Amino acid sequence: MKNAFFFFFLLLTISAAAQIKGTVTDEKGTPLPLINVFEENTYNGTTTNEQGKYQLHLKSAGNKIVFQYLGYKTQKIAIPADKSDLDVKMIEENYSLNEVVIHTKDNPANAIIKKAIASKKENTKRTSHFKADFYSKGIFRLKNAPKKIFGQEIGDMNGALDSTGTGIVSLSETFSKITFEKPNNLKEVVTASKVSGDNKGYAYNTARSSFYDFYDNTIKFGINMISPIADNAFNYYKYKLESTFADENNQTINKIKVIAKRDKEPVFEGYIYIIEDSWAIYALDLDIKGYRMKEDVIDVMTLKQNFSYNKANKIWAKNTQSLEFSAGLFGIKFNGKYTYVYNNYEFVDSFDKKTFTSEITTVDINSNKKDTIFWNANRPIPLTTEEITDYTRKDSIHKVRNSPKYLDSIDKKNNKFKFHDPITGYSYRNSAKKYSWSYDGLLDFTSLNFNTVQGWNFGTGFSYSNWQNEEKGQRTNIGLKFNYGFSDDRLRATGNYWHQFNNQNYASLKISGGSTVKQFNRFEPISPFINSISTLFFKDNYMKIYNLEFAEIEYGQDVANGVYLKGKIDYEQRKPLFNTTDFSFYNTDDIYFSNNPLDPDDNINSGFEKHHLAKLDLTAKINFGNKYASRPDGKYNIRNYKYPTLYAGFEKGFAGSEKKYEFNHLNTQLRYNHTFGNKGDFGLSLKAGKFFNAENIAFMDYQHFNGNQTYIGLSGNYLNVFNLMPYYANSTNDSYFEFHTEHNDRGFIMNKIPLLNLLKSNLVVGYHLLAEPNISPYSEYSAGLDNLGFGKLKMFRIDYVRSYQNGFQNEGVIVGIKFMN
Repeated sequence: MKNAFFFFFLLLTISAAAQIKGTVTDEKGTPLPLINVFEENTYNGTTTNEQGKYQLHLKSAGNKIVFQYLGYKTQKIAIPADKSDLDVKMIEENYSLNEVVIHTKDNPANAIIKKAIASKKENTKRTSHFKADFYSKGIFRLKNAPKKIFGQEIGDMNGALDSTGTGIVSLSETFSKITFEKPNNLKEVVTASKVSGDNKGYAYNTARSSFYDFYDNTIKFGINMISPIADNAFNYYKYKLESTFADENNQTINKIKVIAKRDKEPVFEGYIYIIEDSWAIYALDLDIKGYRMKEDVIDVMTLKQNFSYNKANKIWAKNTQSLEFSAGLFGIKFNGKYTYVYNNYEFVDSFDKKTFTSEITTVDINSNKKDTIFWNANRPIPLTTEEITDYTRKDSIHKVRNSPKYLDSIDKKNNKFKFHDPITGYSYRNSAKKYSWSYDGLLDFTSLNFNTVQGWNFGTGFSYSNWQNEEKGQRTNIGLKFNYGFSDDRLRATGNYWHQFNNQNYASLKISGGSTVKQFNRFEPISPFINSISTLFFKDNYMKIYNLEFAEIEYGQDVANGVYLKGKIDYEQRKPLFNTTDFSFYNTDDIYFSNNPLDPDDNINSGFEKHHLAKLDLTAKINFGNKYASRPDGKYNIRNYKYPTLYAGFEKGFAGSEKKYEFNHLNTQLRYNHTFGNKGDFGLSLKAGKFFNAENIAFMDYQHFNGNQTYIGLSGNYLNVFNLMPYYANSTNDSYFEFHTEHNDRGFIMNKIPLLNLLKSNLVVGYHLLAEPNISPYSEYSAGLDNLGFGKLKMFRIDYVRSYQNGFQNEGVIVGIKFMN
């Protein structure tokens, strides 16, 4: 025991001797955050926190410590062997322009930027292959959050918010080992992870989201922002050389102000520091306004990067980075900050081909088990008082609120039955045993709709959920839904069972059945809500439905990296339905179209006869170049947008009440998205298919295409819809080819047009084509504006569309509403 105690004491002594800590202030004693602190000629460094405090774990004895901060003189201090505390006062830099030769016609800043652009290839090559230790910390705060949002109580968010709706919602840290190869090959192993308020949690702030490389022409912040040293930077920026100064190695640093030429462009503002002769980046201090990156909810983001120099290899490498933002919506303010520290760089010429695989990030299963001693000894940036309080407070709250006694007390309070629950709905939860069940009530207005077959109809239901093995990804849901139509006086019911087996290959089983109404196009091109509005106010009953009684079983899972397979088999009985009501708010003298999708004027025939059929449906989804992150709580796929996504399917109808209903159907779809620098996003969707032995199949088994006759567009669905095509005008049981393409300029053109650029909108152009045997192709051309709205709410899109089939056919304006997706 004595030997063990002595050994432990010795470790603590060694650890303390190898750490230097203190506070950095200005000459007035004001703490300075984000001071760059590192060992001279090494890539071992850190930064100060918001209170000016730092701690640096020394790698070797005798090295000097460098304190570097933009606007202040760099200090280089030798540390005595017996000293572990060091407070430093930074002195403001006396800037000079004496050595800069200023010509009457030439802007000296432009000359420096041109040399930095010309040297990008050489400078980026120096840091294109490396290994490093990585630390990240993320914090997210809310201010003035309301008690309810859209009628839903948000509570105190597990103890995060105080009585004013203010507090830290998220605080987390990670340590990892990273191997990186430009432009985007990454291998990361997370060795330590800490989440405030969840001692079993794994943080998500990893290195994957930290690579903002300004040697590239564009940097992605939602959209591609133009680097101040991009090849075409002079088209977007003006520059001003504000000062020069010498760093600790007597290298001349140029402080250049970056100024936007046009306010609405995807540009940065602030300062870039360029090193004389090498023309490498010394530091960055840049602001990104939310509207410039098409994120109007965000007010501003501030990105800071600091680089350190090693005389041995003469490489400037990024050692600290911070990304801070503030935002707000509906009176709610929120802000956050991510801080990253890179240490112990090891630069190499190349990596073995097997170094990088599809697995980008691996989170060690024991990474969340590191204790306080570990974090205090290894954390490169000291916690602020606010962060220490948050960890302590939330850890205590987590223990209390996850205790069986507390969970039981909360459940008893929330599970109390109220007299109005039979009408408004009721839910019961057992948090300790991890299950719940609920009743939707009779006043679920989201299920209240109108159509000409059922008239006014509403639904209710029961559901059961179980998450006892949630940490393994196992979840179960059982549901029972009822729908009653007042006009046809019929109650229909469906039930379903769904179980997910794990979060690794996402294997899931679904069993369902019952009686319901179904649109002939199973992809439901018109929603019940939009159909209700169109029917009641304009007497346009576009939705065509039939009665379906069915039993179905479905199973799917990932079978390989980026490959998902799903199989479904079902038995269906289909019955015709007819209009039963002519009710409408307006146009009461007009007559509704029939429910026959083949003949809107035929109210006697339905377009098909009652029959039954069994169907087998096999689908494969392949994400080419798929990447993924492996965590103890699951595998998370990361789509590689350099490559398309392919869907392939086979559908077979068999065991029909008559042989004529049986068929085979092969189909495929290719989807692809690509961003062209700052010139916008291109989207493409190709579909093709072929039916076999399907001359007399039922109409609901045809291939239907998503038409639109309501002039309401669903944003996000434009690569899967013909905006002016009648819903069933071109349905087929033969071969078909469907083509959709669209380009969103993301402001590239609109930002340059006076007055129109005040809209902060995007120009969108599109083309859509449908080709089938024996009929003329159907095509559409569209041009419109996206990202329209009021203030920070950009929820509208407007398109002008022209359609052609056998010559000009139709034209119209489509209004897209994003919240209706």
